[in-house]
Amino acid sequence: MTAAPTIVIYGAGSIGCYVGGRLAATGTRVRFIGRARIAHEIGEHGLHLSDYRGAAFDLAPSAVVFTTDAARVADADLVLVTVKSAATATAAAEIAQHVRHDAVVISFQNGIGNDVVLREALPRNPVLAGMVQFNVIQREGGKFHQGSEGGLEVATHRALEAFLTAFERAGLPLDQHTDIAPIQWAKLLLNLNNSVNALSGLPLKPELAQRAYRYCIALAFEEGLRALKAEGIKPAKLTPLPVKWLPRLLRLPDSWFARLANKMLEIDPLARSSMQDDLAAGRTTEVDFLNGEIVRLARRHKLAAPVNAKLIDLVRAAERGGRRHWSGNALLAELTRGN
Repeated sequence: MTAAPTIVIYGAGSIGCYVGGRLAATGTRVRFIGRARIAHEIGEHGLHLSDYRGAAFDLAPSAVVFTTDAARVADADLVLVTVKSAATATAAAEIAQHVRHDAVVISFQNGIGNDVVLREALPRNPVLAGMVQFNVIQREGGKFHQGSEGGLEVATHRALEAFLTAFERAGLPLDQHTDIAPIQWAKLLLNLNNSVNALSGLPLKPELAQRAYRYCIALAFEEGLRALKAEGIKPAKLTPLPVKWLPRLLRLPDSWFARLANKMLEIDPLARSSMQDDLAAGRTTEVDFLNGEIVRLARRHKLAAPVNAKLIDLVRAAERGGRRHWSGNALLAELTRGN
């Protein structure tokens, strides 16, 4: 590739606007494809990006190319797919109608197997699994805030060479892995907290400061570890502690947990899960692709995963207008009822 690459963000929501915005703010040609609501907001306010360390990037409306037209993916050299997991098949079909066959496609989505869905629709394109480790908070006025530490992980491929400089310049280097599956599964385990956080109605930091909520996460996490062990999957180590120790850490008294957790992961006081944002906005969540993945894997090996199954039920009920703000003790009692 001799010319500067064009990167298209397909499904530009919180993650897509933040990653794409960082790229655009540091000189990369970026086009955003997303919903009319976000296109209107950014068309009025521009993009305003910040992170938990104090960095800030601002793009005027005229500096952001945002469209709702899927056909504008046609000249992309790299497509970053950031739609919700439930929309992957639709996005894949839309991209397949227009994208060049030499364009690289990366799935920067939650869950497992989105890259497989994309690859089936785009058999001639290099399609790579990827993962975003950090949390992004969307605020009104085109504001997107990175609320926790972490980077961008992606499967190794020689075609990425043309884009590495752009991501490094943006301060979001691509960390390549020959086997990304263990990293994806480890992230999925950590994302089992998304449903607990969504049902708490609290930012991540005050939620995790309460032992009862952490017990809920530990129970869901242990079911996930049992299912992964039965499947023969060893999740990667994404935190200083091995994943098998995390349930024990989560059950520590609040003061002990706070001391250890502060050394393991930086979290902005306002950070919250995207699932909580979805509930607040009346959108369908990704609970079926997070807790649901553990339930499906457990059933495959004739194991029970009642806590994850109950979390799915509670989140679905909240989507329909049911209870959304559970105390830690009430949620723990509900999850352990009859177990």
